[in-house]
Amino acid sequence: MAAMSLRNRPALYVAVLAFALAACPSKKEQAPPRGPVKTRTGTITLTIIGTNDLHGAVDRLPILAGYVANVRAKLAADGGELLLVDAGDMFQGTLASNLTEGAAVVAAYNHIGYDAAAIGNHEFDFGPEGPAATALTAKDDPRGALRARAKEAKFPFLMANVLDSDTGRRPAWDNVMGSLMIEKGPVIVGLIGVTTEATPFATMPANFLGLEMSKPALAIAAEAADLRKRGAQVVVVAAHVGSKCKELTDPNDLSSCDREEELFGMIEALPAGAVDVIVAGHTHAAMAHRVNDIAVIESYANGRSFGRVDLRINPGGVVTGVTISQPRDLCPLGDNGEPVPAETCAPGEYEGAPVQVSAEVKSIIAPAGVQARDLEQKPLGVELTGEVKASYGEESALGNLFTDLMLLSVSGADVAMTNGGGLRADLPPGPLTYGSLYRAMPFDNRFAVVTLNGKHVRKMISNNLYGGGAFNSWGGLSVKATCKGGQLQLVMKDRAGKVIEDEQTLTLLTSDFLASGGSIGRLQLPDGSIEMTDVLIRDAMAEALTRLGARGGKLSPSTYHDPAKPRLDFPKPRPVKCGP
Repeated sequence: MAAMSLRNRPALYVAVLAFALAACPSKKEQAPPRGPVKTRTGTITLTIIGTNDLHGAVDRLPILAGYVANVRAKLAADGGELLLVDAGDMFQGTLASNLTEGAAVVAAYNHIGYDAAAIGNHEFDFGPEGPAATALTAKDDPRGALRARAKEAKFPFLMANVLDSDTGRRPAWDNVMGSLMIEKGPVIVGLIGVTTEATPFATMPANFLGLEMSKPALAIAAEAADLRKRGAQVVVVAAHVGSKCKELTDPNDLSSCDREEELFGMIEALPAGAVDVIVAGHTHAAMAHRVNDIAVIESYANGRSFGRVDLRINPGGVVTGVTISQPRDLCPLGDNGEPVPAETCAPGEYEGAPVQVSAEVKSIIAPAGVQARDLEQKPLGVELTGEVKASYGEESALGNLFTDLMLLSVSGADVAMTNGGGLRADLPPGPLTYGSLYRAMPFDNRFAVVTLNGKHVRKMISNNLYGGGAFNSWGGLSVKATCKGGQLQLVMKDRAGKVIEDEQTLTLLTSDFLASGGSIGRLQLPDGSIEMTDVLIRDAMAEALTRLGARGGKLSPSTYHDPAKPRLDFPKPRPVKCGP
């Protein structure tokens, strides 16, 4: 197949929402039996189990269900109660979840018995229900997929700090609220959900139009005050806001924690005593700490582990004791420091009993898994002679390979750009499959075609080198950057080695996500400079790889990145400093 013309872009959609209704649990299957409840006459234990950033790892949920069942059985025997909460980013990230736009995750969570889940930034990624990533007509609801999942959930979605731009109030969506009261035995619990202030730019910006953010701390403080006034004895926040701590053995030792992350600023702004527990997320890291007398847990990502806080509560509803546990890995870690695959996981014991992988949850996710497996195993016809490494903050073989594939996918483009935030996994050596490509680029972004000048590209590259964060990878050009007179001077050359002039007109290929904001959004290009397409970047790259396979079959990582001869040669490290 020839490279796609800019004027002829067939839709490359994978079928969405093939998840059959049969996969959804019936009402009697909503939660496993909890056993006889002991009469509560004194101090009881309220156990909070927190998960975060599942990112569609549905294969981990049958294992998680086994742990939760053990906790329920233990608490039932002791007269305790369980609160099960998720801190957001439930759906985006795997074929099994994305093919159903998160429906498989919701069905499994319904059976496991979640009490609530925060809406994270990636919950907005799917846009309208169906294959379109963003609204294409006035009738399309840019939050259609998210709202459909909320309707299917037997637990509330929490979103206290996202407001309707027109009314200044929370959107009136079914089963979506800012907070709620829930009774856990004799204990009245208030639950609040918030998401990161970066949400408008950490999802498809087009899907956030018409909404605006309030500061998480302001929303929490207002909701907590109302909940306490209405009788809440314990307030728990599900926050898609996080930090990271290297040491987890002492909850009171914050010396290894990143206090510059959003979570610490949020907590500092909260009134004393407003919140008892925060289940955090977003940073894909770990916490098991006490911050300003608030128990905070965060448990990595992708279904690796869960966090736990045990509160001792006296008959008057007063918290008399707090135990914060380190994240519990669902499966043992392999030699590479990553959890072993779900299919080979032996979880061992928890709460004095063997953890039994839930057959019911396996049955619920099975249809989505079968559909995804067929696509994951699809060969792309090329063999990688070595691992193609990704990097968030530096030039990488994967970033350069992807931009080259983008240029092979669409005819008529001069340069291509992607960034390190979209590179999510290395490509393993050997025959390349669609599944490996998907894990490296799990987001369903479409091509955007941008008409701009050489000076605009120069500014984008300079800003990225002066700044930190995600590294922008480029295809179709090379750069030599040097410091002169306290300023960064760039010489840009095209694929033929010709210098790119400032007023030279160029056609840039990038993603709809990057074209909707960030460095491109700051360029103030003339109207009509950005054209969005319906071509899924990942699928177009898969076709380009298949064409490469037909012509040779083997790709070497060194072809795409030689540290001695980088595409972007600049004074290291980033952020570049050319003077005081």
